[in-house]
Amino acid sequence: MIGLLLASCLLAAQPAPEAGPTPAVLIAARAPILRPGEGFAITLGDGEVHAYGEARREAPMGSLAKLIWMKLEGSEWSASGVQYRCKGADGPFVCWNREGHGRVDLARALQESCNLAFLAWIAGSRERWVQDYGPDAARARLEEAFEPFLGRRMPTGEGLPPLTAAWVGDGDLLRTSPEAFLRWLMDPSQAEVVTFGKRFLAGFWVEVKDLFGKEDWWFKTGTGPVPGDPSATSAWVAGGRRSVLVVLHLPRGRGKQEGMTRIREILGLKP
Repeated sequence: MIGLLLASCLLAAQPAPEAGPTPAVLIAARAPILRPGEGFAITLGDGEVHAYGEARREAPMGSLAKLIWMKLEGSEWSASGVQYRCKGADGPFVCWNREGHGRVDLARALQESCNLAFLAWIAGSRERWVQDYGPDAARARLEEAFEPFLGRRMPTGEGLPPLTAAWVGDGDLLRTSPEAFLRWLMDPSQAEVVTFGKRFLAGFWVEVKDLFGKEDWWFKTGTGPVPGDPSATSAWVAGGRRSVLVVLHLPRGRGKQEGMTRIREILGLKP
């Protein structure tokens, strides 16, 4: 025990390794080489946004919608230790992984973008909202959180609308652009979303990795529909490192695959 304590003290006393320019800083200093239709936006934490390619073009936001739910209910779900067993289908809903994800907690559901887990937890939240706030106030709460991505597409009527798969990124109810979503992430009121990203997508040891100069990026990938082409999907990636935040959209592809490959290429990270 004494040895472990001594080792901990020595590690704490050692200065962090000198960090040279990060890949993101180098990217901001020169325009990245993007492919046709790609949009990329980056901020270095100084309030400035650097937008490249189709960064201002709006598209269905796909699974990035789950980050909005992390703002709304992430603390509640995390505190209650939510879990769900994904079998690939649940009533009228199907997961993108038709074989199912098995048992997932909040971190794994966010990593795997498990629609069914989020829909199950949202259903529970919906009941609690109606009980605690009443249907009209609950609707206002939902509308306020999603307003930047709804435009004039909020379902009409009174009270909460049905919280279908459209609210976790299926279809084109929710739309954004790389620049718009980056600005949303930059807002101080979204600080908890970034914290959840670091904890659940970069790992609980992100601070230790940072101390030893290891890669400490977090990335939330997403797959969205392509309007007018039901057979195609587009790819999203949002993420960050320390005060740097980035958002990438590809006109074709899947977030987990093509999206991650491209964001690592653009940022100069190892494959």
